[in-house]
Amino acid sequence: MTKPAQKKFNEVSMQKVVGKGYNRYWHFKGRYRVVKGSRASKKSKTTALWYIKSIMQYPEANLLVVRKVFRTLKDSCFTELKWAIHRLGVDAQWDVKESPLEMTYLPTGQKIFFRGLDDPLKVTSITVEVGVLCWLWVEEAYEISKEADFDMLDESIRGAVPEGLFKQATLTFNPWNEHHWLKKRFFDRADEEVLALTTNYQCNEFLDDSDRKMFEAMKKNNPRRYRVAGLGDWGIVEGLIYENWKEEVFDIHSEQFRKDHPGLKSGFGLDFGYTNDPSAAFIGGVDLEHQQIFIWDEMYEKGLSNKRIFEVLQSMGYVKDHFTADSAEPKSIDELKGYGLRTKGAVKGKDSVMNGIQWIQDFEIIIHPRCVNFITEISNYTWATDKFGNKLNEPIDDFNHLMDAMRYGLQQYIKKNGWIY
Repeated sequence: MTKPAQKKFNEVSMQKVVGKGYNRYWHFKGRYRVVKGSRASKKSKTTALWYIKSIMQYPEANLLVVRKVFRTLKDSCFTELKWAIHRLGVDAQWDVKESPLEMTYLPTGQKIFFRGLDDPLKVTSITVEVGVLCWLWVEEAYEISKEADFDMLDESIRGAVPEGLFKQATLTFNPWNEHHWLKKRFFDRADEEVLALTTNYQCNEFLDDSDRKMFEAMKKNNPRRYRVAGLGDWGIVEGLIYENWKEEVFDIHSEQFRKDHPGLKSGFGLDFGYTNDPSAAFIGGVDLEHQQIFIWDEMYEKGLSNKRIFEVLQSMGYVKDHFTADSAEPKSIDELKGYGLRTKGAVKGKDSVMNGIQWIQDFEIIIHPRCVNFITEISNYTWATDKFGNKLNEPIDDFNHLMDAMRYGLQQYIKKNGWIY
């Protein structure tokens, strides 16, 4: 079989394809490239372009791409790398498979592997047939709450490499919380083996006017979010609403769990979103006797029509369960009922948000590690402040999609002043 002709990159203007703002990043060969950036800062797309070009340039290099939860890879890194292949015009030289997720550079047999930390054995057992596994890309590294988990990944890039090649781990993420281990390890101290960068949307020349207007509106209406999602600064988290929570692996179907929590009651909540906000589903339950709330799954995605919400929940295996949804959208609730989702609107009354929050605060919240969006929200869900910095008796209007869905899902158990929710 004749091998595809190798694309000559001198036929492509890399500056025109990649754009500006990442020159140091593009040429750095130290052990760690770490980029915290805002939305639309090109960090993921630039990384994808670099890996496709570099694998074709270094014939013995292989790449491992990791996120905390495997199921999130297909719609993020995998899609970005497919985009990069097409952007560089080298589609014919790559074999892209979805089952299992894998990419192969046909002229040499080099591979890009995709793994999730929710199956650590698959991360540590990778062997390559051609060359060496020398590069690691950790996307949304903020999701990895334990530094030891990253150390395990880092150690998977081990052994000698051929002359001219180099070992490197690349971490890209949105910096929601200044207390994250990433800050102390990579940004608070100088190390010649570390390139730590902050990028934002202002270096992205491919944005159109509507994109820029969105950021200007965010700057005016939500300065706290703009600092992180607009400028790429570290998020300052003070005044958390829920502090009694932990991340822990558990299996609600195991004999031991059912023995420990015989009175566990389920709760399913749904918050609607579309363009700027995600549609979010809380999948959990409550042990009233032991005052514990368990979150074992989530849906969190933008751009979902009501039909797609139903299809996603169906694929997750939850369409036979009873959901309580935001009653502000009765039309959406009726449409979901038409598709077969058992849905009702949440009962809202005076002070219902605060009553729900106060009830939940009396519980320990245990979150399964797969629920990465729930963990991000609960670790950033804070009390609002006035212009003088004084805390108000209301939550911020941010990081609240799954937080609202949790209150809806648990409303039947929340009692205050003699009425439910």
